[in-house]
Amino acid sequence: QVQLVQSGGGLVQPGGSLRLSCAASENIFSMGWYHQAPGKQRELVARMTTSGITNYADSVKGRFTISRDNANNTVYLQMNSLEPEDTAVYYCHGKKWGGPDYWGQGTQVTVSS
Repeated sequence: QVQLVQSGGGLVQPGGSLRLSCAASENIFSMGWYHQAPGKQRELVARMTTSGITNYADSVKGRFTISRDNANNTVYLQMNSLEPEDTAVYYCHGKKWGGPDYWGQGTQVTVSS
């Protein structure tokens, strides 16, 4: 069973920055981040494959950057120019090639003055 352990998150003012980290118990083809705001569906924020292919939600392009350390099975999300609309619970996601989805425990990100 793959385990994903997240760290980071918290409260930040609009325009501020936060960094999320997620460590997997083994190498996973695709790792990334989803977020879920109250009353809304969980949505993709960004993901990255082991070969470096990335996908970003339109709402975060130019503000968020995903990166990964394949040697340590860790993925990061650098979030800059945060907006109140970014407030949500952020979940680390992992998926093996042709395999199941795995989820981290979730971490709250709140952007507020």
